[in-house]
Amino acid sequence: MVRDESIIQKLIDKGVLELTIDFTQSDIPIPQKYQKPQEPAPQTTEDEPETKPKQGIEGNLSTARSKPKSKRKVQTKEQTLQQEFAVAMQKFENNNRKIQSLYGDVTSGLKVDMTLINEVSKDIVASVLRNTNAMAILTRIKDKDGYNWRHMTNCAILITVFGKHLGLQPHIIEQLATGAMLHDIGHAKLPQGLINKPGHFTELEYKAVKKHVAQSLGLSKGEAGITPIMLDMIINHHERLDGTGYPRGIKGDALSTAARMMAIVDVYDAITSDQYHKEADEPINALRFLLSSKAQFDPILVQRFIKCMGVHPVGTIVKLTNERLGLVLEGNKHAPTAPLVRVFYNTKHLHHVTAKDVDLSGSDIKVIASVRPLDYQINLSRLLRDQLLI
Repeated sequence: MVRDESIIQKLIDKGVLELTIDFTQSDIPIPQKYQKPQEPAPQTTEDEPETKPKQGIEGNLSTARSKPKSKRKVQTKEQTLQQEFAVAMQKFENNNRKIQSLYGDVTSGLKVDMTLINEVSKDIVASVLRNTNAMAILTRIKDKDGYNWRHMTNCAILITVFGKHLGLQPHIIEQLATGAMLHDIGHAKLPQGLINKPGHFTELEYKAVKKHVAQSLGLSKGEAGITPIMLDMIINHHERLDGTGYPRGIKGDALSTAARMMAIVDVYDAITSDQYHKEADEPINALRFLLSSKAQFDPILVQRFIKCMGVHPVGTIVKLTNERLGLVLEGNKHAPTAPLVRVFYNTKHLHHVTAKDVDLSGSDIKVIASVRPLDYQINLSRLLRDQLLI
């Protein structure tokens, strides 16, 4: 339900005059006055365009939020996590190798292989549409030596998951994924000793690093298949709502939804990844940072991103009150602190145990904290293979 007058006014200002509320997607009970039977809306087909759609992601967002998901034709067959994980892991590993090679080619002075970028983006979108969690789990595998190209892939996965959560149409999600793949490609044109510097940047070094935005734009603009949404994400992903970002210091309504989404995803993955100048922080701390930075990041989108990712995102290892470790397999939007976990390790006696899935929302067991895999000498990549490959 939309009850906040400022949000209602914002919708009206954007030309949204009517909303259809889908109570099946809501966290509140259906009010009595809305429980009378309603005539079903006519089904649309793939060949029937919706009436006067708005252009771009802004219109797609308003359309997605104003129509019940149950009335949109689902074109992708859902897969279980284990069904999709084997495919997702193979694609993830192969595509990361290809992106690493592409990154090296661009560093050497070659053009961006847009065919490869598009193929990887479509692989990611197809996997996420089949199962939200399989690719998302793989973003938890961290490697500081491969951060530059893994960040490209991870951001594409995260923004695809986010776009699906928001109910965006597949053709928009594909553009978001491609924009995320390209947003930092300009890093390949900067001195790699600077990019991989162990310590903090000096003022002059930071000024040089900021040039990656212009480099990313130069490498992408004019290439086949590049759309305004992608260019917008590349140019504006370091801009902030309060005008403190770069390169232009634009703010507020000048920043599109796509740019705001990219800013959130970019910072989240950077905080949760190992880099040469810092160790990865836990997802919950990254979400806290985004939530506390209301002046810089769109607070409504941040709330939606948190609901999308969960307090303990899939692929996170959590310590439980029963002296066990659990691998988060699925979030719980009604009880964000009580996900579905696969218990696999005894922290008291420091050994693996027979795996067992536990839905914490129906259990007395609680999450104490998320933990780093290396704290218990756990290789996350091997753990995922052991636990999720059929």
